[in-house]
Amino acid sequence: MFEVLKSSWALLLGMFLLMLGNGLQSSLLGVRGGEAGFSAFEMSIVMSAYFAGFLLASRFTPELIRRVGHVRVFAALGSFISAVLILYPAFPDPIVWAVGRVIIGFCFCGVYVTAESWLNNSASNDTRGQALSLYMIVQMVGIIAAQGILLVPDASGFLLFVIGSVAVSVAFAPILLSISPTPAFESTKRMSLMQLFRTSPLGCVGMFLLGGVFAAQFGMSAVYGTAAGLSLQQISLFVAAFYVGAMLLQYPLGYMSDRMDRRRLVTAVAFLGGLAATFAVLFSSSFTILLASAFLIGGAANPLYSLLIAYTNDFLGHEDMASASAGMLFINGLGAITGPLIIGWAMDTVGPEGFFILIAALLLTLTAYGLWRMTRRAAPSVDETGKFAPISQASSPVFMEVAQEYVSDAAEAAEAARSDAA
Repeated sequence: MFEVLKSSWALLLGMFLLMLGNGLQSSLLGVRGGEAGFSAFEMSIVMSAYFAGFLLASRFTPELIRRVGHVRVFAALGSFISAVLILYPAFPDPIVWAVGRVIIGFCFCGVYVTAESWLNNSASNDTRGQALSLYMIVQMVGIIAAQGILLVPDASGFLLFVIGSVAVSVAFAPILLSISPTPAFESTKRMSLMQLFRTSPLGCVGMFLLGGVFAAQFGMSAVYGTAAGLSLQQISLFVAAFYVGAMLLQYPLGYMSDRMDRRRLVTAVAFLGGLAATFAVLFSSSFTILLASAFLIGGAANPLYSLLIAYTNDFLGHEDMASASAGMLFINGLGAITGPLIIGWAMDTVGPEGFFILIAALLLTLTAYGLWRMTRRAAPSVDETGKFAPISQASSPVFMEVAQEYVSDAAEAAEAARSDAA
């Protein structure tokens, strides 16, 4: 762990500041949109736009890096992020904000691709697993800390947008001053979506449904808090609860997944998250229940992302794991674009409770589909399953591929050890 910190502290510090800015702008827009009188559906378009930009960048950023290099791409995209964060309060219009969110989503994905390439290059085979875990923890802590900044006075002025812009701008200094350019970027050959679905129907359907849940907690949770009449302090705690749950429950569930039928765990965790969302609908007047529900939903949805990838890997050869990552990311991105739009429509139709109603519907649908898939084919034995790797839904294709390669290497090492023992 200390070796990883020694070699990657600048990158991890920069990523913390980037997530501080990203988490702050998402929650801040949700609050400001309500103050400006935007409808829930208008805000859903704004929030959905981020994931559209993110998905576009996952396709085009690798080519940009090949053409002009990591450093130039990193610096250019960072400049755009800072500029858009400053422009938000100057043009309080949902169309302008949606365009800005597309740009920011595109830029953040490109920044993640570049940073994660550096992270992979600085880690050795022995430390890669620790580097992946630390990176994901830093992402979560950055988003959680951003909710505290939301309480800084002057919430109706420019100050909070300036803080987000400064955090993003400063984030690039430790990275660019301490890290040399990485080798040429190479992406893995993609697996077709049809081939991926045939390999793991549960993995593909689950990734699409979880995209909607993740987009809800990242983009629409502050919109819900504003519509439900929560105070700014309550909104801050509410949004943070999703990520605290994700950070604390990721590893216990990952430990369990390596020791039992992953489909049973996926189904049970999805049901727990769906039940928590249902309770939030029934007892929405209790802020304590809202906090507990947010904690459990975040603690279910984020580990489910990693669980579904691990489950899909159980049916892939080692050589196919990295190539499947792009397809999984694309499917999740489609769900993330669609989810906020449906939630915004639901909130305008039935009220703020539409936020939790849709989350409950998505997670309980995953529960039902997981139960049905159990009747279609037998699960692989625990001895034949691969290793769980924590992966954030905010990660880029590079992180996905690195995590897949790490799992593949771990599986090959385990097989070699068993062969030597035999």
